[in-house]
Amino acid sequence: MKNNTINKKEIEKFSKIAEEWWNPEGKFKPLHKFNPIRISYIKENIIKTFKLDQKKTPLKNIKILDIGCGGGLLSEPMCRLGAKVTAIDASQKNIDIAKLHSKKNNLKINYFCTSPEKLKLKEKFDVILNMEIVEHVDDVNFFLKSSSKLLKKNGIMFVATLNKTLKSYIFAIVGAEYILRWLPIGTHEWEKFLKPEELSSILKSNDLHEERIDGMKFNLLTDKWNISKDKSINYIAKFIKN
Repeated sequence: MKNNTINKKEIEKFSKIAEEWWNPEGKFKPLHKFNPIRISYIKENIIKTFKLDQKKTPLKNIKILDIGCGGGLLSEPMCRLGAKVTAIDASQKNIDIAKLHSKKNNLKINYFCTSPEKLKLKEKFDVILNMEIVEHVDDVNFFLKSSSKLLKKNGIMFVATLNKTLKSYIFAIVGAEYILRWLPIGTHEWEKFLKPEELSSILKSNDLHEERIDGMKFNLLTDKWNISKDKSINYIAKFIKN
């Protein structure tokens, strides 16, 4: 039985560029462009599911676990929206950067260098974020199973990743890494991409039902990401625990 989802090669890859996390023009520029649409999607869906009041801090007291948090690009906005955020990453370098940045901004976020199967906390969470992480782990089934165990009944798990299609290979790897140089070469491995139906099937076996799956598309003209019906490259999904 496997008891570890950490992919050492992937951790080394991201640890090398950890200093770049908060530079909007640096190696994580695509994620900075991506972030506004992710934040609004997560926020709106949490408000809708838990029937929350849309005030200044709409996510007040919602317990969120951000898995594979990197430098804290999603953890910080969630905290600002009022959520109680715990964030984990398998790279110590990423966690150090995240801690430093949140401290500078007076944000209370619990950061741990660990993976979901090794997280030893008694509490369970209302919301789990698995954003752009499932394509970087070893044994995605075990990873999602471990994540599911940390979620409360009727809690939400958000997953954002890349579809396994010819189009995603052309755009996300050939285009983004080799031609446009948006991402360092080797950021993605197409074999690790996951079709939406594969993701749904894994989570269904862990008592999570698919509520919605949406595509995410980059508009070159507006230089912005939008939610789209086209799931052929990037998609974001919302699952509810039975």
